[in-house]
Amino acid sequence: MIHRKVLRTVTLLAVVAGLFLPVQAQAQQLMALVTGGTAGVYFPLGGAMAEIWNSKVPGVRVSSQSSGASVANVQFLARGEAHLALIQNDIAFYAFNGKEMFYNIAQSRGEPVATIRGVAMLYPETIQIVTLRSKGINRVEDLRGKRVVVGAPGSGTEANARQILLVHGIFYSQIRPDYLSFAAGIDQLRDGHVDAVFITAGYPTAAVTDIAASRDVMLVPISSEKITELRERYPFYTRQVVPAGAYRGITAPVQTATVMAMLVARADINADLMYNMTKALWENLDRMRAAHARGRDFDLMKARDGMPIPLHPGAERYYREKGVR
Repeated sequence: MIHRKVLRTVTLLAVVAGLFLPVQAQAQQLMALVTGGTAGVYFPLGGAMAEIWNSKVPGVRVSSQSSGASVANVQFLARGEAHLALIQNDIAFYAFNGKEMFYNIAQSRGEPVATIRGVAMLYPETIQIVTLRSKGINRVEDLRGKRVVVGAPGSGTEANARQILLVHGIFYSQIRPDYLSFAAGIDQLRDGHVDAVFITAGYPTAAVTDIAASRDVMLVPISSEKITELRERYPFYTRQVVPAGAYRGITAPVQTATVMAMLVARADINADLMYNMTKALWENLDRMRAAHARGRDFDLMKARDGMPIPLHPGAERYYREKGVR
């Protein structure tokens, strides 16, 4: 009799456990973080973020995915195909306000993506104009008539290339533009098929490090005058100097322009969950620093500096608690 009672009790517990475990699995929220090309900086940093969240935040499972970077990532968020994204701060502003590539010229109206929210400003993204010394390209003006990789269609890099060329009085009709990812562009530069490649990414960028190991590369500088003009037209840019030794063969500092990398999220992510994810990110910076050199640029006290769009309420709550303004 006692054995039958025990058996019934064990059976009941097993049934309850069998019912409970699937409910737990179903309650776990699956999220996609879109990053950038595998040769860039977004990809390893995104992988590290996913590892942090998966190990430190209960109830969430984040997958980090490569993509066409900033503009494409905003479109993934707008279509509901991703929940989080790494993008440039200029692209975030354009998307939220319906400007530039988010302006429908045919219909003369902006098409804002109002569903994105800021989570964190991360690190400077350097505009690197990479060429070979043998090409004789010493100034941006020397790109006229050259075959230039300006970035993948719809990428933040392409927007930067177009804007920088314009302040130098150069239109795409005056160069031979190739719309390739910078990884593909570097391959073309190595093989002698193109003359220069625009890259917007934190340095050192793996693709540039790779070509510098076998070719005599150089970075084309941007003058102080042109950076000032660039900032007057596009306020997201700042001045940056790539130090000597950033890549093999770069023996002197090179002045250029930069935008900022940032983490954004869909507005409809639960505020408590976003709070926990923001907290986990900033409290595990050792993992970000191990993922890429640019992880060392992450600074909690600067997480809101230059934020071009509204903050997600969950992230904002964390920053208030930490006194980050």
